[in-house]
Amino acid sequence: MGAYLDAAAGAPLHPVARDALAAALDDGWADPDRLYGAGRRARLLLDAAREAVAEVLSVAPDRVSFPANGAQALHAAVLGTLAGDRRAPGLVHSAVEHSAVLHAAEAHEAAGGRAIAVGVDRFARVDPAQFAAACGSAVAAAALQAANHEVGTLQPVDEIAGRIAVPLVVDATHVLGHTDVPPGWSVLAADARMWGGPGVGVLAVREGVRWRSPFPADERESGRVPGVPNVPAIVAAAAALRAVEAERVALAARHRAWVARIRDTVARTVPDVEVLGDPDARLPHLVTFSCLYADGEALLTGLDRRGFAVSSGSSCTASTLEPSHVLVAMGALTSGNLRVSLHRDTTEAEVDEFLAVLPGVVADVRAELGAAGL
Repeated sequence: MGAYLDAAAGAPLHPVARDALAAALDDGWADPDRLYGAGRRARLLLDAAREAVAEVLSVAPDRVSFPANGAQALHAAVLGTLAGDRRAPGLVHSAVEHSAVLHAAEAHEAAGGRAIAVGVDRFARVDPAQFAAACGSAVAAAALQAANHEVGTLQPVDEIAGRIAVPLVVDATHVLGHTDVPPGWSVLAADARMWGGPGVGVLAVREGVRWRSPFPADERESGRVPGVPNVPAIVAAAAALRAVEAERVALAARHRAWVARIRDTVARTVPDVEVLGDPDARLPHLVTFSCLYADGEALLTGLDRRGFAVSSGSSCTASTLEPSHVLVAMGALTSGNLRVSLHRDTTEAEVDEFLAVLPGVVADVRAELGAAGL
């Protein structure tokens, strides 16, 4: 049977998003800034989508914009917040942020700024006191993911927000549509692909936060994001978000139970395995584990032959399967790493089959590597 179990890299398109996209392709294809009928229809659809996303985030609609994708949203969130206060050169971030945040930090350093990476514990969580202490007078902004994208651990966003005086950029990519969004953010970025929408980013800037677009000047989207908005994709993303929010609590409960079963069963049935991330304060739909004496690429291939799609290595650099910077920062085992993430269409039968297949795949890979019985 097999199953797609890599929702953290992109969930399948939600049926509501599919229907909304088809309708918006007919009615929302025009430039929403034009005054003729087709443009006005597109503007109405765009405004309604913006209001729907703003409602979920509890902000005014005019504080929400739609970058082309999640990475662009993170770049804009970080670099725009830094541009809002040029008096201080510093950016503080955790050592386990998504690669888009780390690349933005690198760009900031290349332009003469300073970036400070704060370490994490064995669950990939930052210490609030240590993170806050790094946010001194020479710091313009801090960046912290709401939940780690590789091991699922929730970060203490609200506690840190209460301790620091600088704007807090929060990567909400993996919590939005799955669990509560911590309200302590100043600037928020997300990716609609993670809740079953098409490839659209979300950027939200709270009222009163000093933020300036890092892009060349453009009159669209309140000057935050250049170019004509992709109205059909935005409409579909907003429709999917409203749909998943309506079913989120029930779905999260189901996923949490299945992930707990995966964590327990893998630890019992696969020798020499380390299950990663916080066992309690975590995302409901994601679990990661590392298998000693096994190669991640070989495990991916073995599972793919049996119809299962999962991820390995760093989820940000999966094409190269480089050692995960997240696992390195945690001090965790980096070999034979597998991340399993569930979505709304995942079934209990698929979870059961995966758990039945996995021990044999690991044993086969270890035998091929000459590590069987070690």
